[in-house]
Amino acid sequence: MTRDIVIVGGGTAGWMAAAMLSRFLERGWRITLVESEEIGTVGVGEATIPPIRAFNSSLGLDEDEFVRATKATFKLGIEFVGWRGDGHRYMHAFGPVGRELGIVSFHHYWRRARALGLAQELGAYSFNAVAAQQDRFGRTLPAGTSLAAPPYAFHFDAGLYAAFLRRYAEARGVRRVEGKVVEAARGDSGIASVRLESGESVAGELFIDCSGFRGLLIEQALGAGFEDWSHWLPCDRAMAMPCAHSGGFTPYTRATARSAGWQWRIPLQHRIGNGYVYSSAHLSDDEAAAALLANLDGEPLGDPRALRFAAGRRRSAWVGNCVALGLAAGFLEPLESTSIHLVQSGLVRLLQLLPSPSGIGAAEVAEYNRQTRFEWERIRDFLILHYKATDRPEPLWRAAAAMEIPPSLADRISLFREAGRVFREGEELFTENGWVQVLIGQGIVPESWHPLAELLSEDELGGFLATVKRQIDHHSAAWPLHRDIVARIAGSPA
Repeated sequence: MTRDIVIVGGGTAGWMAAAMLSRFLERGWRITLVESEEIGTVGVGEATIPPIRAFNSSLGLDEDEFVRATKATFKLGIEFVGWRGDGHRYMHAFGPVGRELGIVSFHHYWRRARALGLAQELGAYSFNAVAAQQDRFGRTLPAGTSLAAPPYAFHFDAGLYAAFLRRYAEARGVRRVEGKVVEAARGDSGIASVRLESGESVAGELFIDCSGFRGLLIEQALGAGFEDWSHWLPCDRAMAMPCAHSGGFTPYTRATARSAGWQWRIPLQHRIGNGYVYSSAHLSDDEAAAALLANLDGEPLGDPRALRFAAGRRRSAWVGNCVALGLAAGFLEPLESTSIHLVQSGLVRLLQLLPSPSGIGAAEVAEYNRQTRFEWERIRDFLILHYKATDRPEPLWRAAAAMEIPPSLADRISLFREAGRVFREGEELFTENGWVQVLIGQGIVPESWHPLAELLSEDELGGFLATVKRQIDHHSAAWPLHRDIVARIAGSPA
């Protein structure tokens, strides 16, 4: 029996879905993607986090070919500038910070050493942070080192990535249908078919809504509902604009706090992606465009493009026989580069809970929605932390610092502030190291540390940190420059 899956909408989300489903559902499944060339895509999600490598690997993609096709560069973390006032900066780097000693996490030893005047800033003990600040990159470390191989991600052109995955998916039998969806016909289990502007009808058993903010199926047809988080994440606009390269070819994303929001900087091979995420209650579109233009590295490559959004998620990402991915499922600002990852994790969940031949089960739908809700809420909390823990003087930031936050985040902050305790719950995305770097980077420094960190003498403690720092400095200095790595893979100067 052939089973039909219909993906409504292309772009990054649609073609990621088509590529992954065509890779793992080879026999007995027919996959159709409906999109219109006339409908543009948002295309601001050009920065990723390390799990994207697992997605590409699962498709069998050659990494160098991917880098060339998408004009990609490498990413070791995200630098946050000005979030505690102008001039302050820290990095949320991927991978470990320092090295664990026994059952106690490194940051407890660091906190005690800091109190004794024996430690540098926390970022000095992160391999990725040290290498990133030197604009260096490598894929591996020498055999025999006690340091773990550092994880990395990519910056890439989202439009080129969608085109790359389209070629992959169509080569594996995915059928693309050109046209605008004007109506969704309801059936007993949800959506029976979609009708195009041309009059053509496309039927299916399982529908994936990748139609963007509109949510043509999940919201307009099925009324999933929307849970608004704008009272915690107040930015509701973005002004985006690319510019030419000038200055450092950095292996990291930069997020710079501004008076009414923050600005992203994403370096690609052929340009730098820039955008100002801001609150329309505190800044006009014209003011945002002017501020963005005044803070570019190089010559503008086009006019500012305005985007509107509301932070939040669909109350149910799976309704009936329809699963929403990408912007159709909700929106979280790209502060921690999670947009593309949420598509990826949604696809993995769908494959894990793929309906059996007997039909879609209520328990499967409920479990998908439970896992999705948990993931989105934990990422939401991580983003809120950046707004809540701030010392900036402008009205937006003063209001954010004073706002009530979700109990899940308030409890985590209190636990960390008292004695540096932080725990990763279940399959939440961000690791203990990620939480520690952002909590401390935003100025929430533990008042104390784990009692087992007291077992080292002051000399032993200082020696331990010095050894870790020496290894990091030695191996990071041996890495080549990021621009040289990219140029070698791309076959031309970056």
